[in-house]
Amino acid sequence: MDLQLDNRTALVLGATGGLGYAIAESLAAEGANVILSGRSAEKLETVRAAIAATAKGRISRLVADLADPVAVDAAIAEVKAGTMPDILILNGGGPPPGAMAAVDADILVPQFRAMVESPIRIATALLPHMRQQSFGRILVLLSSGVVQPIPNLGLSNTLRLSLVGWAKTLASEVAAEGITINGLIPGRIHTDRVDQLDAAAAKRTGKTSEEVATASRATIPMGRYGTPREFADAACFLCSGRAGYITGTSLRVDGGMLRNL
Repeated sequence: MDLQLDNRTALVLGATGGLGYAIAESLAAEGANVILSGRSAEKLETVRAAIAATAKGRISRLVADLADPVAVDAAIAEVKAGTMPDILILNGGGPPPGAMAAVDADILVPQFRAMVESPIRIATALLPHMRQQSFGRILVLLSSGVVQPIPNLGLSNTLRLSLVGWAKTLASEVAAEGITINGLIPGRIHTDRVDQLDAAAAKRTGKTSEEVATASRATIPMGRYGTPREFADAACFLCSGRAGYITGTSLRVDGGMLRNL
């Protein structure tokens, strides 16, 4: 199937590792021009070189710290001065684990800025271009906590749900203009972030990380963690020309882990 991604330009936030890297790599392999974004210029250059080796399109980089409003404004200005993206992947790191009752403003405010405010500002800045050309894809990387709250990840459950409400509302506003906005929900996809969460659970419960991972895999009908490539392939489809009638929804890539309908 031709995903019709040739000559499309995608901006991928959080592209230096994990799911963001996997999506950037898959989009590039399908022919899209990809703008890699992250906080570290050094890491971005390493990733750019690695993806460019097999990419069909152009690979460039954009330094941006989503926790810094000034840096976000500078990044938006830099994007507008170049080739405007048709596709936007809203992705970023998750907040530290912890109980909701223990969260205070010193943690909440900066995490809200990085996880909610900055992604929305970037998307809003790119919307006029998408409207002008009657095509756009905005994909929000979420968490299974937006469907089934995850214990000890109270802040993540809260902030990612904010993006669900924003995406659903905006999707209805721009649907008739050729712009789709969807969420992508990972189950247990084997990334460094999942390893960190397993390690945190092991420390909290007195078990080993492998014992925690084994118990976690036992809750997944497929009996294993997903791969970043499996997640990225789903993202590529939702960003493609073939997915033009899918909007305002969230797709689960979880191996059947989430049990609710």
